Amino acid sequence: MQASGDDVHKLKLIAKDVFFPGLDLHTRCRYRMLDAFIRPGNLDTLDAGCGNGALTFRAFRKGNRVLAVTLLEREVADTAALFQARGIPADRVEFRQLNIYDLRSLNRRFDQIICSETLEHIRRDREVVQMFADLLKPGGHLLLCCPYALHPENNLGRTDEPETGYHVRDGYTFESYEAILAPAGFKITQRLGVGSPVVSNLDRVLRRLRLKLGDAGSLPVFLLMLPWTWLDYRNPKVPFSVAVVAKKC
Repeated sequence: MQASGDDVHKLKLIAKDVFFPGLDLHTRCRYRMLDAFIRPGNLDTLDAGCGNGALTFRAFRKGNRVLAVTLLEREVADTAALFQARGIPADRVEFRQLNIYDLRSLNRRFDQIICSETLEHIRRDREVVQMFADLLKPGGHLLLCCPYALHPENNLGRTDEPETGYHVRDGYTFESYEAILAPAGFKITQRLGVGSPVVSNLDRVLRRLRLKLGDAGSLPVFLLMLPWTWLDYRNPKVPFSVAVVAKKC
């Protein structure tokens, strides 16, 4: 008997729940390691460029009220459905489709802003960082994570590509973070390198398999690789991504 559309949708939700936050090994690494940078408590948090909601969920688990925004309507629908299936109250986590350049239209202030693996897709990054500063309450914190520009897989010479959904620049270093954060009134208080060679090498192989076989076909390999990712460590010599916490002065 052929499964109905509703049955297929339910099965997809179950699979997403079981394997949350997904099969991408770098995402799983950030999901685990950036948790320490998310401030706990009854705080108002904006997740700008929430993707599949990995860090939104971490912030919720720490007691935050989270508004998660993304440009893609599909991400809003899929992630909101997953969170609803998990029983997460809509008054604690809200997903909204919004262009990051339009953040001021929210007319809200936040205690904390999370922006992970998003700024490298945006040409007017200084403008967005200034918006973050304007949206934060005095003393608020920005958690920013982007690809490390000097990692061999990121260092491709991109500096000002068109905004097509791909990277417009290779990424950032701690020095280039400082260059865009300080003029907006931010002071970096914490730094972290994320993504060791172990994770990068495994992820490279898994990505190729996912392109060739799809997620379902590559699942057995993912399960074999998963225990090795638990050996990942902080601040490798050449991290895949770099993260900072910056306080609004």
